[in-house]
Amino acid sequence: MTTTVPARSEAPADRRRWWALAVIGLAQLLVIIDTTIVNIALPSAQHDLGMSDAARQWTISAYTLAFGGLLLLGGRLADRLGRKNTLIVGALGFAIASAVGGAATGPGMLMAARAAQGVFAALLAPSTLSLLTITFTETKERAKAFGIYSAIMMSGAAAGLITGGALAEYLNWRWCLYVNLPVAVAAGLAGWFVLPSVAGHRETRLDWISALLGSGGIVALVYALSEVATRGWGSGLVLGLLGTALVLLAAFVLRQARVANPLLPLRILADRTRTGAYLSIAAAAFGMFGMFLFLTYQLQAIMHYGAFTAGLAFLPFLLGNVLVSTLITRRILPRTGPRPLLVTGLLLMATGLLTLTQLSPASSYWGLILPVELVLGAGAGLAMPTVMNIATVGVGERDAGVASAFITTSQQAGASLGTASLNTIAASATASASGLGAVGATVHGYAVANGWAGAIVGLAALAIGALVTRPRTATPAAT
Repeated sequence: MTTTVPARSEAPADRRRWWALAVIGLAQLLVIIDTTIVNIALPSAQHDLGMSDAARQWTISAYTLAFGGLLLLGGRLADRLGRKNTLIVGALGFAIASAVGGAATGPGMLMAARAAQGVFAALLAPSTLSLLTITFTETKERAKAFGIYSAIMMSGAAAGLITGGALAEYLNWRWCLYVNLPVAVAAGLAGWFVLPSVAGHRETRLDWISALLGSGGIVALVYALSEVATRGWGSGLVLGLLGTALVLLAAFVLRQARVANPLLPLRILADRTRTGAYLSIAAAAFGMFGMFLFLTYQLQAIMHYGAFTAGLAFLPFLLGNVLVSTLITRRILPRTGPRPLLVTGLLLMATGLLTLTQLSPASSYWGLILPVELVLGAGAGLAMPTVMNIATVGVGERDAGVASAFITTSQQAGASLGTASLNTIAASATASASGLGAVGATVHGYAVANGWAGAIVGLAALAIGALVTRPRTATPAAT
């Protein structure tokens, strides 16, 4: 009798844990998908709202900037207010912002709504990994739960392109925002019942000054890069913004070294392997999000694919990513350590991006784009799971949350900088092209920007090869 009672009493708790995983996964999928779901609908939204080419990247950057810039502050708020509470508030706020964006009547309203989405995503996202950690403590369950979480992290961006394509073609672009409402509301309401309640630490102080310095520095830098397309590098506005960004970011770093409760304890970055992991995900996002934007326009505006067909055209990237990460990376990481996988993965991504310099109005999907996507996906499949496995290894318990949050911060900062700077490069190359016609000049701009992206990701791979000097592995639970 006594041996059967615990099994019966634990069964509801077991089911509750897996329902909690479903809510956590849904919340994480919400914020990851939204980084790309609007991309595929951007051509029709741009036409509908009269948005300029120079301004269109702000529809993407407004979200990634607010998300990445406020993520560390969101992590501290989760510590203070309780992770369950911040996940629920973040999800419901995200739903409201999405509804406003879907009803946008002009570019300004859409960009403001996207920024609001990023603010609530920054409140929601840090709670997911922390809740996952305290919900699953048994080794095998923990490994399975973190495997599902990592798969969501890796596949969400491509899934957003496919979902966005279907909604844009069969409904309209506004549904790429409206679709968040039922998902966010479901995550928030279900979370109230199934997520574990963990008391907040009211004594945790919030460093608002650091938040303003860090977010302001990133916004100034991205704004400066976006303005280069129309004003040039000699513009007083551009130079002023670059100077402001440098001062604010330097002040942020200095403050982190001096305050008692920094948003980003610098001891986290003292480990070279961990810093290499953060640099890897930032470099990958820098190249990938620009590539997603340019290929979206290449497929729809140049090759005349419908929105849904264009979304499906990104499936090879998703396929290469999932297959390599699940069948290869997790098996060989303990044998090789992180450096070979990080370097090889980023070099594969750089190779794919450099190959896209061959883009032309006559480019074939089957002959160029599909094989490049497979290479890019394989590279991401090698590098990104490795980042998830090593970024928090050796971090003390008091810093585990911020170390995890900085993974997403690095990704969002890289995506914002990549989208802004590569869009500027593409616009400049298009404007300077002569004798190619309007369509040829546009595609030439995409090709040049992809070349720059490939070169930057390749240089990052070499830097990471020098930075990550000792083998290190982690169990799935450490991700």
